[in-house]
Amino acid sequence: MAGTYGDSTRSVKAVESVPFPGGPVAPPPILAAAYHIPSDEDDSLDSYGRRSNPTWRQLESALAQLEGAASALTFGSGMAAITSVLRTVAEPGRKVVVPADGYYQVRAYANEFLAPRGVTVVEARCAEMCDAASDTGRGDVVLAESPSNPRLDVVDLHRLAMTCRARGSLLVVDNTTATPLGQQPLSLGADLVVASATKALAGHHDVLAGYVAGSQPEMMERLERERLLTGPILGAFEAWLVLRSLGSLGLRFDRQCQNAAAVAFMLRSHPAVRSVRYPGLPEDPSHSVASTQMHRFGGVVAIELASAAAVHELVSKSALLVAATSFGGIHSSVDRRARWGDSVPDGFARLSLGIEDTEDLLSDIEQALGAD
Repeated sequence: MAGTYGDSTRSVKAVESVPFPGGPVAPPPILAAAYHIPSDEDDSLDSYGRRSNPTWRQLESALAQLEGAASALTFGSGMAAITSVLRTVAEPGRKVVVPADGYYQVRAYANEFLAPRGVTVVEARCAEMCDAASDTGRGDVVLAESPSNPRLDVVDLHRLAMTCRARGSLLVVDNTTATPLGQQPLSLGADLVVASATKALAGHHDVLAGYVAGSQPEMMERLERERLLTGPILGAFEAWLVLRSLGSLGLRFDRQCQNAAAVAFMLRSHPAVRSVRYPGLPEDPSHSVASTQMHRFGGVVAIELASAAAVHELVSKSALLVAATSFGGIHSSVDRRARWGDSVPDGFARLSLGIEDTEDLLSDIEQALGAD
């Protein structure tokens, strides 16, 4: 029966407490830096807060369930999760392929930290990722982001996984934009999933968190050791905030996807909009691949307006859109990506659709763009 559950049921089940008489239905946070050590001094699971925490473990169990993984590890942010993976698996003398059109700080980290330590960094656009993977070898690493941030290009993850497997390279997929309710890279052949839980999973613009999920015990043990020694941990209270939010993920993400689809379809014919990217649009270049591997197309839409001023005017005339650089929250937001150094036109903007009523969003955005 569990295999037939819908997304909201899966989300709720993932965060439920272990039942016992008189126990809480919702798991409480365990805020602790130090724990009582048994008198026999056996190596207990919880001894120090940088090593382990019961709230972490419940959140990690929930994340593993949602990603279809054997286990998951939480980190203090999405970047903490990604950089921990790269430090662990990208060895000197090896090659690491990173997205040329994905999140810009990943490229910055690879070039500023990994390259000086003897790792060959290759930047490849989403459309070229499979070709770049064909030029890797055993021990090399391919990091893909799909859909990419901010252009929303989609990588054929199954094809990429088969290429990496044939070459003996490791495939890591950033699943932040899709979320585990939209896409499950491990089932498509990825070795590891990384993601920022700051976005849709936490979903309220009030906590930073990241995670890694996988099903290879030795790899996950190496990552856990890396976390212990370098300390990029998630606070226990922040872990509880994400855990609490996961229960409503199915509902929130469903509305966000509905809103994104409705806004994308409306904007593709709007005279003020030069272009629209959304994997759910039938004419989108990524639609064919996205339809084969994504369960939902996500809550993010990319648009291009005439100029930076046009993006600012959209925000100023809207009653529902806020200017913010994150995405996946309950509030709809706009982020002009050129200001961060992304290689996009000045009028390129990433719209993150929240959970407002769809008709209200459509009406608000249409009037903000100056519809007749």
